[in-house]
Amino acid sequence: MQLVWQDNFDYTGPPDSTKWEAQTGGHGWGNNELQFYTESGNAWVENGKLIIEARREDMEGKEVTSARLRTRGMGDWQYGRIEARARLPKGLGVWPAIWMMPSFAAPINSETNRPKWPDCGEIDIMEHVAYMENTVHATVHTGAYNHIKRTQRGGKTVIADITDEFHLYSVEWDARKMVFRVDDEIIFTYAPWEDGGEVTDAQWPFDKPFHLIVNLAFGGNWGGAKGVDMSVLPARFEIDYVRVYQ
Repeated sequence: MQLVWQDNFDYTGPPDSTKWEAQTGGHGWGNNELQFYTESGNAWVENGKLIIEARREDMEGKEVTSARLRTRGMGDWQYGRIEARARLPKGLGVWPAIWMMPSFAAPINSETNRPKWPDCGEIDIMEHVAYMENTVHATVHTGAYNHIKRTQRGGKTVIADITDEFHLYSVEWDARKMVFRVDDEIIFTYAPWEDGGEVTDAQWPFDKPFHLIVNLAFGGNWGGAKGVDMSVLPARFEIDYVRVYQ
């Protein structure tokens, strides 16, 4: 594979606007989360790291602000290895994620003008909810397999120091399977063809370009399932680099 896209965060200031777009809003993002995502102020680059900070701050009726960045239109890939080296925040309520959504050719919800979930597909390279201490999740969502139906496909692993040290989170994705790793150790493989029988779009909507999203949510249906502790704020999600190989 060859390196086709990267951000090593070897600069200081706001995230590179030729690579990252800030998504803003405070409507819960489908999971009843507590944060308002800002356009600036909660994400910046310093000392070679991208910092996404959730803090206690009143904005648009919310008590927490944070950031959600995506590469859509500037980094869109069909197949390859997508990896990010990161250190995760700690504290009840934090919910950092490194994940992917379809960029263009996807079913669209006419009411929201967004990809129709879960039919469009979702690739969760890394998620961590703090009440499951040190547990890293990798998951795919499709029309057939998703958390609404409680049929999502995924794997998890426990790493003792994910909030103290940086670890490498990745997916290798080709036309028939995805392999998810932490520090190059496989934690989950999604390969529906190995189940036997015909594979439909409801099982494999991953034959189109997807873009990367990095965000730090707070609370919500999953992140707040055991409550939240506002005293843990501010909390920082730190990313050392992001690289894509094809």
